[in-house]
Amino acid sequence: MEKIRLGLVGCGKMMTTHAVGVNSISDQLEITAVCDINLENAEDMAAALKNHPYVTTDYRTMLDYVDAVLIALPHDLHYECGMFFAWNKKHILMEKPLCNTEEECLSLITTCEQENVVLMCAYPVRFFPGVQKLKELVDSGNFGRIIQMSIWTEQLTTAKPEHYMRWNATARLGGGQFFSHGCHYVDILLWFLGNPVKGSHLGTRVGTPWILKEGTSTAIMQFENGALGYHGATWGARGSKLRVDYQIQTEKGMLEYDRMDDSIKLYDSHTEHVPGVIESNDEYKVLWRGDIVKKGEMPTKHTQYEILHFIDCVKTGKRPITDGRAALQSLRVIWAMYAAEKNNVIADLRGLGLDQYDPTETLPYQFYKE
Repeated sequence: MEKIRLGLVGCGKMMTTHAVGVNSISDQLEITAVCDINLENAEDMAAALKNHPYVTTDYRTMLDYVDAVLIALPHDLHYECGMFFAWNKKHILMEKPLCNTEEECLSLITTCEQENVVLMCAYPVRFFPGVQKLKELVDSGNFGRIIQMSIWTEQLTTAKPEHYMRWNATARLGGGQFFSHGCHYVDILLWFLGNPVKGSHLGTRVGTPWILKEGTSTAIMQFENGALGYHGATWGARGSKLRVDYQIQTEKGMLEYDRMDDSIKLYDSHTEHVPGVIESNDEYKVLWRGDIVKKGEMPTKHTQYEILHFIDCVKTGKRPITDGRAALQSLRVIWAMYAAEKNNVIADLRGLGLDQYDPTETLPYQFYKE
């Protein structure tokens, strides 16, 4: 198998970000089919690919054209579509979140395992060169133990009042900002910091009335090694300074991955704080600078890195880094923290590390059920 025949299911805005990545690795794969319930969307995607793929409004007609599919449908359609391709032995790269419920996730995971289908969740942040380098620096031990890791994301989503019901369909989104977008960063915190012990989440709809659940959230976790993980995010940012930023306080300095600058900086010139004295900003050293973001150019999701990993797994049969069971752990953390928030308690996150799942499990956890 030289080039993987890949089908694109769901040709809306989310898929356009993947298309940029796909176009940059055309030597590794060929887009042989595109599907969207809106024929115009599918035709526009096909035209942008310039290789005349099969175009359809029904993904069930794609089977003869593909070895694998990239699915970027609304969240509530992930399960049904994923199961169709799993039963038909087509490999699956599923946009996040994997599915809207634990039962659906486990059903899809176990079906893919039984059918020998590669299932990978699209968590592109894991594969960004800057994030990979940041993990390498942390794991080197040169900066001591992690004290705290903070990830900030600030975005603006909007909707006209007449469209609020579309956004407010809980069954469609599966949750709020924390579930829909925060799953990226819960996954990153678990990857960097290890096994979680406990955590708490608070969310609000203020400033984002088009979201039934939270449009802004704050989440904090404690890990077995004593480190704290924090994720703060909003979909209601009318202004922003950080946009997307990762900061890791260690025993020997602060490492920052500046996503907008595509660089990793080390701040380590702090002196002991003197009460009443206003401190100046720290100087920094640039430890790494990527070649992705050119001057004046905004960064994108750069999905080619995760797609290349997916293709390699399809060809070799190895387990994806963000396979279904690993992806489910980050969702379980979120569900546990949602339930604890509702009940005004701290969430028990023990057993939800990336490698703490039971590979034979087919029934869902019960401890966070409301």
